Amino acid sequence: MPNEVLSRLALECLADLQKLIEGWADEVMALEPYAEGRVSREEVGEGARIGFALILRHVAEGRVPPELAEHSEALGERRAGQGVPLASLLAAGRLDARALWQGLIGRAAPEDMSELLRGAHLLWEAVEQHVTGLMAGYQRAVLEMGRQREDQRRAWFARLIDNDGRNPDVVRDAGQVLGFDVSGRFFVAVADPAASAGLRAAVIATISSGLRCHRHESPGGDILVMQFPARAPAPERSVLSLLRGVRCGVSPQVGDLAQVPYAVRLAAAAARPGAEGPQRLEDRWLDVFAAHTPELAAALADRVLGPLAAIGAAERDRLLETVRTHLSGTGSIADTATALYCHRNTIQHRFARFRELTGRDVRAPGDAAVVALALRAEALNPAR
Repeated sequence: MPNEVLSRLALECLADLQKLIEGWADEVMALEPYAEGRVSREEVGEGARIGFALILRHVAEGRVPPELAEHSEALGERRAGQGVPLASLLAAGRLDARALWQGLIGRAAPEDMSELLRGAHLLWEAVEQHVTGLMAGYQRAVLEMGRQREDQRRAWFARLIDNDGRNPDVVRDAGQVLGFDVSGRFFVAVADPAASAGLRAAVIATISSGLRCHRHESPGGDILVMQFPARAPAPERSVLSLLRGVRCGVSPQVGDLAQVPYAVRLAAAAARPGAEGPQRLEDRWLDVFAAHTPELAAALADRVLGPLAAIGAAERDRLLETVRTHLSGTGSIADTATALYCHRNTIQHRFARFRELTGRDVRAPGDAAVVALALRAEALNPAR
């Protein structure tokens, strides 16, 4: 049952609402960012006119008008769009209670005070519901704006990739949306979708380090672009540290945003499923060539290793084991002999036999590179 004294005083306040709003608005306009003019005094007053009326109706009728929640949430959404910090919005909302309470007290006779105090909780409940609505609307708007910004970032990054960095206008606009300086040092990491959690952790670490970055999800693997300041020391070492434990490929440094699409391709080429951490292109050049030029790689493997089909399987396996051990080691015949528990003369003999069959001397750098590539191509395509 409504408190008759409280109802009468609330209706009196409703009849003289402008006076309440003027005093309240003076305090609100002193808060940042209202003092900066981000929201005009007229708009602040109009929002209060509706809010105060709804709160006073709650006090007068003893029930919350359904329009209160709608107004509060809509006002919270609007202030979020205007860039008002949530703390400032809530501070302004909580000033409602003081302004309205002072308005009620100012109209109360001495004999009204007991009943006024007994019904005061209705005012606080209405103001708290208003503040809760402000917060809900504000947070919903922030989430929606965040989604819109993220959608915009994704769209512009995709445009940059599709354009391959060739259009200067696209590069400039993409830089603005993504928060990158067009000129600068960039690194790109491409992770297998299964490693997306690790890449998200790397994004947090990158931002915490004060670096600019953008993460882009794609069916072929998540992409992380990082920009380093011009004078940052050892940026590649920092990249590998930030990506420690993330299964991804890492591009070499590129000098501006227009080269990022190229860096994405290099990083994707360097990515290796199952790797324990970041992989650089120079660490995987054999795999990259063999995987990305399969026809040439198969032809090279046939050309280089094909003659070994003329000998028995046991001898072939022994020669290939010796060659692989040598090429993956230090290049020292003594170290290869130690690794295979053989005499160095045995190793020399096997090398001579391999050269006799294939025409390639694995002790010569040029031949060693060709043989290493042929072996990797055969490993990737054993059924050739």
